[in-house]
Amino acid sequence: MKDPDTKPDRLSVAAVIGLSQSGADDWSAVQGARYALLSKRIFARQVLHLAGMVLVFSQLHTSVSWAVLGAWAAALFGVIAYGTVLDRQLSDADKRVFTRSEYWRHTALLALKGIVWASMIAYLAVRGDVLGAMIVWGVTAMLVVTSSASRFSAPLGAIAFCCAIGLISTIAFAFVGALVPAALAFLTALLGAGASIETAWISMSAQVAQSGMDEKSKVVSFLLREYEDSDADWLFELDPARRLRSVTPRLAFALSRELGEIEGVSFIKLIAGEAWETGDFPPSLHVLADKLKRRESFSDLVVEVSIAGKRRWWELSGTAITAADGSYAGFRGVGSDVTEQQESSAKIAYLARYDTLTALPNRLMLNESLGAALRYSEKWRTRCAFLMIDLDRFKAVNDSLGHLIGDRMLAEVAKRLNSLMGENEMCGRLGGDEFAVVIRDAGDRAYVEKVARSIIEHLSEPYQIDHHVLYVGASIGAAFGPRDGRSVEELMRNADLSLYRVKDEGGGQYHEYEPSLHATAEERRQLELSLRSALASNELYLNYQPVVNARSENLVSFEALVRWNSAEHGFVSPAKFIPLAEDTRLIVPIGQWVMQQACIEAANWPEYVKINVNVSPEQLLEPDFATTVVQALSRSGLTPNRLEIEVTESIFLRDADVARRALEQVMALGCSVALDDFGTGYSSLGYLRKLRFSTIKIDRTFVQGASQNSAESLAIINAVVAMAGSLGMTTTAEGVETAEEAAMIRDMGCTKIQGYHFGRPMPSEEARAVFSRADAIRSAG
Repeated sequence: MKDPDTKPDRLSVAAVIGLSQSGADDWSAVQGARYALLSKRIFARQVLHLAGMVLVFSQLHTSVSWAVLGAWAAALFGVIAYGTVLDRQLSDADKRVFTRSEYWRHTALLALKGIVWASMIAYLAVRGDVLGAMIVWGVTAMLVVTSSASRFSAPLGAIAFCCAIGLISTIAFAFVGALVPAALAFLTALLGAGASIETAWISMSAQVAQSGMDEKSKVVSFLLREYEDSDADWLFELDPARRLRSVTPRLAFALSRELGEIEGVSFIKLIAGEAWETGDFPPSLHVLADKLKRRESFSDLVVEVSIAGKRRWWELSGTAITAADGSYAGFRGVGSDVTEQQESSAKIAYLARYDTLTALPNRLMLNESLGAALRYSEKWRTRCAFLMIDLDRFKAVNDSLGHLIGDRMLAEVAKRLNSLMGENEMCGRLGGDEFAVVIRDAGDRAYVEKVARSIIEHLSEPYQIDHHVLYVGASIGAAFGPRDGRSVEELMRNADLSLYRVKDEGGGQYHEYEPSLHATAEERRQLELSLRSALASNELYLNYQPVVNARSENLVSFEALVRWNSAEHGFVSPAKFIPLAEDTRLIVPIGQWVMQQACIEAANWPEYVKINVNVSPEQLLEPDFATTVVQALSRSGLTPNRLEIEVTESIFLRDADVARRALEQVMALGCSVALDDFGTGYSSLGYLRKLRFSTIKIDRTFVQGASQNSAESLAIINAVVAMAGSLGMTTTAEGVETAEEAAMIRDMGCTKIQGYHFGRPMPSEEARAVFSRADAIRSAG
């Protein structure tokens, strides 16, 4: 083998294997580029070593104990796995600083890999199993050859691997008197190390040659740019004192100067403008001046310049030039005006971090700010806080008055919120009607609560928008870092859980995160999972509660009430799973099932008994709601006049027109519609003018209030009964639990009564027995 030191370009062995620097080259850059190549053949090396391990197992499993083989295989597998991790970490070594500690760590790992392989040879040789040792040595010889060829970019590691195997194998074979195998092991290691150096030298010579060609190519490209016709580019040339020379007309035009004015003038002075006198240069101009001073080439450097008193952006590339005698002769380069692109990029960067409607920071910027606050709190051992804000009743404003008014209200909310922020707080918009505040130093919990209460107070004040006086409220959930989470995602999730708790309790309040909220959220998640399969698992069923004539107390109808007996959670209260079904829109398929089952059951009842079915706003917004009703009636054979749809006033808060059209279609079929929970919600009288309901149901809270002689409840019931009578509607009082309440309601003129006094919700079999008894009484009478 030829001595690498005699090769052209005078590359020393130390330089080839990376122990020393080659000429003026940057050691980190050269070695980083070489070691980055190791990540390209990771899989092949893994397969090779694992194949060798399998081969050794197949040959030695009958002669070597499984304990020894297992321990050796585990050690080898661990080294291979760790080597894979190191090689993957080197994938970007050509794009960053490659350290000598990485260089020596990689070398040590390969030496350790060689030691592990050779340990089996030594073990077998010492046991006297020379044949087995030769088998393992044969496998390692193959690995030595492939390592010297495949690791040409990391020759010192390949040499360490070869030498570790060769040295241990030679000593082991010599120790037991196997001199021929010892000599073979020594020569194989020597040749492997030499081959590693040879292949590394070839690779590095090509790299050095390519670098030289790249440098020449850059100079040529700069010269070629001089002849381009584009008005956007120009050539500049500087003397050793960094003054302009050989000024081209295009450069003079770019500087807004005459040729004679700028020839021989400092380039930095011309593009610095007024900053030349003050020395207050933009950072990018400092970078350019430093590059020119240190005679360093630069490419695509964007510099902020001042031309005729206006700020502009130039993109410059330049390289140092040398005279015939090799001395420094200045700089030559090209430039172009990229002001429009830079301003466009700045606008894009702004849009990426700010909300266009409110001009507040958006979710991305809030995330970044919260991350910085977390780092600050961990550094100074304090706390930060994240407040998540949701507007109460905003959806009603948005749906009733339109998105334009809604957007203007959001902008007003943003102004109020921003006016409350100090240096320690930053507010932003998460999206929709959700806002957030990041409090950098939240060591004082009372201060955080004060900020939250102030936000709720100010956001709840009336808004004057387009002659409308509008009201919304605010609910706030808070989480403190790092107590409630050490990551941005965890803090935001826990603040959201706190906000959900506030909304669940009616809104308009502030609540801090507590660990029990996770249990509640997990319970809700588990319930949702179970509810999604409840229909398919036949876990849902219907109960029926009787509604009677207030005067005769004869049965008039049954209200169908859905119940859930979960295989996993047992009986689940409707108060718990109905809101969950509505939030997840599972109420739509559940409601369709309830409609179908209720009609099928009612079809078997006497003609005078009607069925009342509750319908959610989510169902009414479905475009095929009327079709669902038609299908339920046709499949069951129930006549439309025996089906009464019950809705609440909340249907008009989502999309009143869609809800009204859906109900009008149902009424056109011959079905009746009842307004449930009347008087507990919103502007009920307005809805009565828009839609002809057949029945108004008086909520149980008024019935209970009247039974306790509440003047307000008594007045409301009397007013509803009178109004319903004048509009040709019937009334149903809910929640009647005693004979005294029934008598009171009857005396007040209610048409129908529903409540525990006349029957609790019951299975279909018991419901049939009720009207069977009623029929018997009728017959007897």
